[in-house]
Amino acid sequence: MVRCPVDLASIAAEAVQRARIVHPGRPITLRAAEPVIVHADDERVRQVIDNLISNAIQHTPDGSPVTVTAENTPGSGELTVADTGPGMTAEQASRVFERFYRTDGARARASGGTGLGLAIAASLTAAHDGEITANTASGHGAVFHVRRPLAATS
Repeated sequence: MVRCPVDLASIAAEAVQRARIVHPGRPITLRAAEPVIVHADDERVRQVIDNLISNAIQHTPDGSPVTVTAENTPGSGELTVADTGPGMTAEQASRVFERFYRTDGARARASGGTGLGLAIAASLTAAHDGEITANTASGHGAVFHVRRPLAATS
């Protein structure tokens, strides 16, 4: 991994634009008012964001909105990907970052899920000294938060 200062908001904007092109009927909103400069490998950051957006699209009904937010928080840059889909139970949420874990039959290999995407996102985030968490409840969508340390300013 090659780490350097990268703008989380710009990478998120590019990811949202790509997702809108591939899924033109899906409302995908970006909320990013200012640069969010983190010390990271930009390709790995792209991979995490693309994975979270793809996951939200794949596991929610057609037309369900997805919102991507990039913002500065005290000491860190935070990326949030939120959906209004079916959400997960507490037990599912506690295992969602495990390799090969799929929450139900709808997330089986036949529908494109391998159970690796969120595990990879968690591993890449940890490798950047960050953390990824999920807030969800059955019937109330899911919100994934990725926090990374801000890049040091000179």
